[in-house]
Amino acid sequence: MFKIMIVDDSLFMRDRLSKLLTSNGYETILAENGEQAVDIYRQAQPDVVLMDITMPRKDGLEALAEIRELDSSAKVIMLTAIGQGLAVSQAMSAGAKDFVEKPVSPDQLLMVLQKALQ
Repeated sequence: MFKIMIVDDSLFMRDRLSKLLTSNGYETILAENGEQAVDIYRQAQPDVVLMDITMPRKDGLEALAEIRELDSSAKVIMLTAIGQGLAVSQAMSAGAKDFVEKPVSPDQLLMVLQKALQ
């Protein structure tokens, strides 16, 4: 079973994505900000990280950079709001595998996740 870490400051979004992924056979680990994400990544070594860009305490771009420092092969998919084109470009340049725009389409998210796990 693949472990997916969901990083989002919105409890609603974490719960929604966790339910979707667990119902599709994935184990989920949750973090509410980039700071937690880096700490949890060190311990849990998830197969993929789904991470929001805009969060308090450490945004997704900072957490992505730290996670990639810890593990250069880390698979991180960024969750973005509409209109975050520049942040998406920065994330992709920093090593993100892909991105998904919110509101997240379940089918699209599962497809992007499967692609990252191949």
